[in-house]
Amino acid sequence: MRHLAIDWRIVGGAAAVVAVVAVVLLQRIFRKPDDPEAEERRRRFQLNQVGRIVEGLVVELVEAPASAPPAAAPGLFSKQPSAPVNDGAGRLRRLIRYSYSISGVTYETAQDVTGLEERLCLERLAAGQPASVKYDPSNPSNSILVADDWSGIG
Repeated sequence: MRHLAIDWRIVGGAAAVVAVVAVVLLQRIFRKPDDPEAEERRRRFQLNQVGRIVEGLVVELVEAPASAPPAAAPGLFSKQPSAPVNDGAGRLRRLIRYSYSISGVTYETAQDVTGLEERLCLERLAAGQPASVKYDPSNPSNSILVADDWSGIG
């Protein structure tokens, strides 16, 4: 009969593990989605701190209408917004396409500079204009032309 005895320490430990896994899963399911603007600010800050500067070239300035965030597919665990979402209709996003070369590899990319216009003189910006680009030495395709407290366009 002794071999049928329940060791409550094992049962308690297993219950604790199940509870932690349940909390982590519920937190991932119901967490608020990350703000893309905040993610971009963090990326610019990080690149401004660790980035190396290389000479680049402005390819063009593009103004495109702001797109609405993608709607979540309805499902069992989808959250519906409690307030209407501003879809940005009528607003223009300003993108600067630019290119730069590192170790013989040429990169061409774009940066959304909407909200950073005070750091730039957009009316003086022209295709073919030289610019300083900050890039991540560990990932050279990750780069910026403008940050909150730095601008590579003079």
